[in-house]
Amino acid sequence: MSVFVVNPGSTSMKLALFEKGKALVSRELQYDKSDLARFERVMDQRDFRMSEIREFLLDPAVDESSIDAVVGRGGLLHPLQGGVYEVSDDMLHDLKKARYGEHPCNLGAVLAHDLALELSVPAFIVDPVVTDEMQDVARLTGLPGLDRRSLFHALNQRGAARVVSERLGVEYGVSNFIVCHMGGGISIGAHRHGKVVDVVNALDGEGPFSSERTGGLPVIPLLDMIQRGEKTPEDLKRIIQREGGLFAHLGTNDPRKVLVRIAAGDEKASLVLESLSYNVAKHVTSLFPALVDETGAASIAAVILTGGLARSDAVVEKIRMLVRFLGPVEVVTGEVEMEALAAGAERALGCAGVVMRYHSDRA
Repeated sequence: MSVFVVNPGSTSMKLALFEKGKALVSRELQYDKSDLARFERVMDQRDFRMSEIREFLLDPAVDESSIDAVVGRGGLLHPLQGGVYEVSDDMLHDLKKARYGEHPCNLGAVLAHDLALELSVPAFIVDPVVTDEMQDVARLTGLPGLDRRSLFHALNQRGAARVVSERLGVEYGVSNFIVCHMGGGISIGAHRHGKVVDVVNALDGEGPFSSERTGGLPVIPLLDMIQRGEKTPEDLKRIIQREGGLFAHLGTNDPRKVLVRIAAGDEKASLVLESLSYNVAKHVTSLFPALVDETGAASIAAVILTGGLARSDAVVEKIRMLVRFLGPVEVVTGEVEMEALAAGAERALGCAGVVMRYHSDRA
């Protein structure tokens, strides 16, 4: 059983060929802002990214004829329960139109479908970012009709939580975790007995700033900026999602370059990275109430840090110092998304009954 995995991110693309749950060959492509600046919309990157997939397939270790399925990272769709979904025409329509938001993860199903058509195999997504298990009390805001959404790195957060559960000898489904995914966007989830009951949504402008997102901003000064004509709403959407954070402050979305500058004595770079770490810790602690039970007690098995920034000792140690009062801090270096995607596709190939089909709710 051979599965090809496509995982497009805001600053990267990961490709791998899995066989029986093991990666035979893999590659992680990193992008600088200049690589993607010429594309106005995320979906405009489709041909560019497909050309790199085809180049990867030329690797002698990749046997195209052996591939049984292609699986991609799930994109922004209407709220769904977690699981494995067949890529459908409805799904492709909603992703290409960015009906529920613009993000590089929308390319996952599209690229998987394009390649699957060439190979005459099925295409799937697994545990998309729109996985929604949020408790109602967490949805309300102070403005009726403007509710919070459950959008987070569901695939990697759940995978990391299961890794740590095994490490600690506890069961994910009966334990509590706060999981923080630190990548191009930073999302944080309160995992209560296997359900993610509240999230810090990385896409809607919540939470800490990241490599390229602004995170939460003061609302009134932001409205004043629009009223003065300094920024249009479209300008701000682009900046909030793609041109904020480290990139806005330091001109790079690559934390490795920031660390080099800090080592060379760059005080501004040092302050910006420390502020990022502080803000992550602040928002991690904000989810503690979601894990308090009816008696007023809460037991957290671990705070879990994962994603690309979890490779930075400076970031991890700063966050650890600020949140360790909540419980032990565990690090899952990098991500486990590729393994989780491959495992989901293998379940689908082994049992058609686990596969769900996406239907658009458009009229």
